[in-house]
Amino acid sequence: MRIGLICPYSLTFPGGVQGQVLAMGRTLRRRGHEVRVIAPCDGPPPELFVTPIGKSIPTASNGSIAPVAPDPSAQLRTIRALWDEDFDVVHLHEPFAPGPTITTAMLKPAPLVGTFHAAGDQPYYKRLAGLASWGARRLDVRVAVSEDAVELIQGLVEGEVHVLFNGIEAERFRDAEPWPSGGPTVLFIGRHEERKGLEVLLRALEYLPEDLTIWVAGEGPETQELKAKYGDRRIEWLGRIEDDERDRRMKGASVFCAPSLGGESFGIILLEAMAARTPVVASAIPGYSKVATTQHGLAAELVETGDAAALAEGIGRVLSDQSYRSELI
Repeated sequence: MRIGLICPYSLTFPGGVQGQVLAMGRTLRRRGHEVRVIAPCDGPPPELFVTPIGKSIPTASNGSIAPVAPDPSAQLRTIRALWDEDFDVVHLHEPFAPGPTITTAMLKPAPLVGTFHAAGDQPYYKRLAGLASWGARRLDVRVAVSEDAVELIQGLVEGEVHVLFNGIEAERFRDAEPWPSGGPTVLFIGRHEERKGLEVLLRALEYLPEDLTIWVAGEGPETQELKAKYGDRRIEWLGRIEDDERDRRMKGASVFCAPSLGGESFGIILLEAMAARTPVVASAIPGYSKVATTQHGLAAELVETGDAAALAEGIGRVLSDQSYRSELI
């Protein structure tokens, strides 16, 4: 089967949707399907099966910056790629996002599957309600990655919406060679912006042991400010890291910390840490709580959102209580 995966966000920048699209492409190809990913790229395509449609334009969205490509030239390249590929089915990720997903819905070159990832506040959903409702009717199958994502699109999407949680390539994290460390380490991965809660983790250092190291991966609008404000020698600022290093640090960390303040429809990065057999400490926001809740109890230490002391207490418990640590893993 010839399958097209359309991603509205630049694949040059890390993100949950981008990671999901690329992982789905690799998985479908391993199953023998012909797959092309059509998406913006601000550098070389990350995989040979990616068709780049141009550079992105940073756009404010949900307390973050979305690297989308709504410009006419990107839409013309999208149309050309859709004509050339002659797909049997096309999968739109974030069908309402400005750029190639809306263009594909308008063109509808094949049966369309649409997956909705976002949760929280999405102003453009309200501004473009009429267009979004029309686009949703173009979809043959509608999927949301969580109940929170379903809530966001209520009133815009008619017909049945299937809740289908995100998946990961578990073997990548399970089989990674652990990154070496000289003692207990806490790993943070994410964009340095208020929504991701990095400053909460840095404030928690006040309550954490002196022999602890915090690996901070990623960058963003708050990077320089946080570096200047928190000059603690226990912090290692890694910047943007390659996927291989990311997987190895995930495997080698003593704790993975996700202190986000909200706006996460599904905590896919928590699943990645769990696959690496690294215990998770996360804020108790709905998107994370649902991932961490299993039929056997919680699979992560969940703490009060935005509370640095509670976060430090949770990290300390996981580091000091081996029995509890093993229970989470």
